[in-house]
Amino acid sequence: MTTFADLGLSDSLLQALRDVGYESPSPIQEQAIPPLLEGRDVIGQAQTGTGKTAAFGLPLLEYVDPADDAVQALVLTPTRELCIQVTQALRAYGARKGIDVVAVFGGAPIRSQQAQLRAGGQVVVGTVGRVRDLISRRSIVLSDCRFLVLDEADEMLDLGFFEDVERIIALTPGSRQTALFSATVPPEVRQLADNYLLDPVTIKIKAATLTIDTVEQFYVQCKRDEKVGELIRIIDAEKPTQAIVFVRTKVRCEQLFRTLRDKGLDVKALHGDMSQGSRDGVMIAFKDGRLRILVATDVAARGLDITAVTHIVNFDIPTSPDVYVHRIGRTGRVGRSGRAITLVEPRQRRELEAIERNARTKIAPWIEGAHVKPEPVTPRPQRHEKPHVRRNGREPHRKLIVGAGRSAGLEVADLVTAVTRATGLDGEAVRNVRVLERFSFLEVPESDVPEVLERVNGTTVNGTTLTLETARN
Repeated sequence: MTTFADLGLSDSLLQALRDVGYESPSPIQEQAIPPLLEGRDVIGQAQTGTGKTAAFGLPLLEYVDPADDAVQALVLTPTRELCIQVTQALRAYGARKGIDVVAVFGGAPIRSQQAQLRAGGQVVVGTVGRVRDLISRRSIVLSDCRFLVLDEADEMLDLGFFEDVERIIALTPGSRQTALFSATVPPEVRQLADNYLLDPVTIKIKAATLTIDTVEQFYVQCKRDEKVGELIRIIDAEKPTQAIVFVRTKVRCEQLFRTLRDKGLDVKALHGDMSQGSRDGVMIAFKDGRLRILVATDVAARGLDITAVTHIVNFDIPTSPDVYVHRIGRTGRVGRSGRAITLVEPRQRRELEAIERNARTKIAPWIEGAHVKPEPVTPRPQRHEKPHVRRNGREPHRKLIVGAGRSAGLEVADLVTAVTRATGLDGEAVRNVRVLERFSFLEVPESDVPEVLERVNGTTVNGTTLTLETARN
């Protein structure tokens, strides 16, 4: 088995890899690191989650001089989320060499980023727009930039950044070393590589080998107006630890999120029309495991690399086999198994067959109950123990008022979790949760109201002590 030491990396980087728990290189790392260490330009076609950040990051850090404060390497990313993720990885890899990695992206104060750049910043990781802005302000000077990385180049193309990318490349030395990584290589990306890379080594990692062999794949055929009900049935039966539900459009993303939220599910949306602050909050909550279900568009989810995702649900069938592989590759990470379920309308059977044919995979019908993961057992005081009763949705409910809301940092999921943990009720029993600025509402079965008031009153959520009372009819 090839080791990182076999690839020619220095002791400080090898120790940093041991610090973060890396034992052996992935295929993209094994094939890309040697030519990059030799100074060759590289085109790497690989999906997110295959280890490409280390593939370009380790050679980049090998040749950066920590004693020189000039910008020696630039990594361009299409999204803020990917920028942050790459920055965190490079900081970990370069920690023992004392290399300063600075992240620059929109939606954050530009002055603080300028201050970081003045203090050092041998490596800059940035979104295209913010890098251009900082170049125009003379806060980023690329005359000494020896290493350039274009990460997720196809996504930069989709977002319309190519002209800006070319302007940035034009400001770097002609003697620079360039690495381009992309999940797919459409003609425009190929043309960019032909224009700006010199005799590159091309590395292609087969997506099916790396990203979907560990994913069990299923489909559910249903009519359009049945899809929400089928999705809820799937979530109830599969009991995912964490799931991403993919939709095609921002509007559909918001609609589905609201529908699932109103049914009491622990869910958030992630799409391009959200503010950067909102997107960051959702990303952090999902990565920390505080959020169970994420409804997302493809663009917004690009760069998500979360090992705890157990399920992918394609609420809308992907537009192409490449998109399908990219979506379901979000689960089954780091040797874990995952499950992907695609909702298919009758008229979309040909699209499903095209995915099977082009992705060289087999997608089987999903059968409820064929695979049910046991629910995790959470220790509770004995007085809280009660059986989980499946609700038929017809029992009378009573509205309760919670004396805290958004101003206290509360969210729908916080209240549902507080009730279920304190009482043993299942999530289906807590419905119509609404969080307003200074107070909130929720409904629970009328027969359970006394216990909910007794158990939940006085509990603490996010530093806020909850007070509950019944609402007047």
